[in-house]
Amino acid sequence: MSALTIGQVAARTGAAPSALRYWEELGLIRSVRTAGNQRRYERATIRRIAFIRAAQRVGLTLEEIGAALAGLPEERTPTARDWARLSRAWRGRLDEQIGRLERLRDQLDSCIGCGCLSLTTCALNNPDDRLAERGPGAVLLEP
Repeated sequence: MSALTIGQVAARTGAAPSALRYWEELGLIRSVRTAGNQRRYERATIRRIAFIRAAQRVGLTLEEIGAALAGLPEERTPTARDWARLSRAWRGRLDEQIGRLERLRDQLDSCIGCGCLSLTTCALNNPDDRLAERGPGAVLLEP
């Protein structure tokens, strides 16, 4: 099979055609156009899409993903060495995210036992809320 249609790529990757068009607009993936102006994608695009989706799942932005993909070769399918280089480059970023998630988990442990059930005064849902110490409700509207 040669080039794939947008529907075939969407079916193979689980990505919506609208996402594929958007990622193409951002330069994350590429297609060529037929004489009838229909998109056709090389099979290697499937790997790029798998990479985009995996990177999004770990919280990377499309800007970060685009910067990484810009460093991959266009003329060949990326190798395991290419992917490993990207993974090493993101290790610090991912470690920071893991740290944030661990802190959130630890805060949840104390929050669940708190019992306040407040979306306005809870330090977890409303961090740095200086007015919370004055009590619940619309404290600025008091006489």
